Amino acid sequence: MRIQTKLGTMATVLLAAAMFAAPVSAQVRNSGASPIALNAVLSDSITLTLSGNAVNFTLVGGSASNPGSTGITATTTWVLRPSVNSLKLYAFFSSSTAALSDGAGHYIPSADFQISDNGGAFAALTNSVVFGGANAGLQVSSVPIRGYNKTGTNSDVMTFNINLAPLPTLPAGVYTGTLTIQAQAF
Repeated sequence: MRIQTKLGTMATVLLAAAMFAAPVSAQVRNSGASPIALNAVLSDSITLTLSGNAVNFTLVGGSASNPGSTGITATTTWVLRPSVNSLKLYAFFSSSTAALSDGAGHYIPSADFQISDNGGAFAALTNSVVFGGANAGLQVSSVPIRGYNKTGTNSDVMTFNINLAPLPTLPAGVYTGTLTIQAQAF
């Protein structure tokens, strides 16, 4: 009887311990969800890099062929929005009548300054373009922008010539001027 009482007491103690013991598997608890707003901007851009910034000419009076001392490569790199359709590179002077000047009232007009792009024929700067003076520019190149090239790079290897055939009486002197290269996307 005593053994049964002890066994009954032990069973009661074990049952009570089992009731108050922690469950074998812990219960999963989640916090409330907390959102983070993300805002990433990739700005459109056009970068123009020139391989040099000076070209010299040794002029021969009345000659149609007075090539520049070096070519200049214009490298245009872009990241554009889907609404852009074209990227154009322009060369221009601020004045068509005085592209180069000797500072003494003698001028070489832009019509006598020529550019060859990527080995093509020489073309004079006689157009009105989006930059520069009236009739003092040239569209050097145009790249159509499609879905596959919203980002890209284009190189224009430009060589230069001054045609003095229309200026047979141009006096000797040092003629200086500034040719500007600029790209535009639209």
